[in-house]
Amino acid sequence: MTTAATAATTARTATTATAATAEATAPRSPVEQAPGPAPARSRSVPTWVWALPPVAVLALAFLYPLALVVQQSVTPDDGGGVSLEPYADVFASEVFRSALTTTVWLAVGSTAGCLVLGFVLALVIAFVPFPGGKAVARFVDVFLSFPSFLITLALLFVYGSVGMANGLWTDVTGAAEGPFHFLTTPWGVLLAEITYFTPFVMRPLLAAFSQLDTSQLEVASSLGAGPARIIRQVILPEALPALAAGGSLVLVMCLNEFGIVLFTGAKGVTTLPMLVYSKAILESDYPAACVVAVVNIAISVGLYSLYRVVSRRAGA
Repeated sequence: MTTAATAATTARTATTATAATAEATAPRSPVEQAPGPAPARSRSVPTWVWALPPVAVLALAFLYPLALVVQQSVTPDDGGGVSLEPYADVFASEVFRSALTTTVWLAVGSTAGCLVLGFVLALVIAFVPFPGGKAVARFVDVFLSFPSFLITLALLFVYGSVGMANGLWTDVTGAAEGPFHFLTTPWGVLLAEITYFTPFVMRPLLAAFSQLDTSQLEVASSLGAGPARIIRQVILPEALPALAAGGSLVLVMCLNEFGIVLFTGAKGVTTLPMLVYSKAILESDYPAACVVAVVNIAISVGLYSLYRVVSRRAGA
């Protein structure tokens, strides 16, 4: 009895499965095969819509003031339309030519000093093991965040007219004043800029030295090459792109440096940024100040473009 019931149940199950399979494999009519309506897709926002806010902020914060400077530079004092008279007056003045010459030679001299000093210091940190070498390398990164006037104040505390060096000299010799007065000369500005901007050369050099294959140095040393020859023929070629990138950046920054020149109080040292300050704030000659500013911007943009090209080739 039980066996018969089980057999009947099995037969019914097989029949049901066969019917379901036949129904699934049977061809459907075109009406049944037609897909239902696709769900509505949300319309994506165009890319240019997302770009509008940052572009608007950039235009208001930078491009609009820059346009006002350019507009003011071609507006004469009488306000009579557009004129190149402010440019002619500024270019003809001896003060502008002197400021341009001073700016260029200070920037070039500071850059050269930074390249030499930065290369030597980076070379020592990277290849001469000494206690605290890693801490010094990290301090270079911290030094980059310091404001420029802080370094100038430190130099004033040491070499200023009432600084430590002059105070020690007067205490020891009994003289009325110390011998250190170079901070108020162009050489003081040069020293301050070299002190402040040297880490900007060291940083890319340390990165380049960290990727240098030390086996090249070992092979050169085993072949009898001395330290000077190894530096000249092995290390220096690898460091040239980093030197070019760091030097280009320092040159741009030195051309636009204002705080160091102002805080040193150097007599007779007028750079382009100082001339802009003098014309705008002290003399209220805004067209002339804007002309000098436009010239400074043009030089800076050109040098920055050069810096980007060199950095791209250096892989920075």
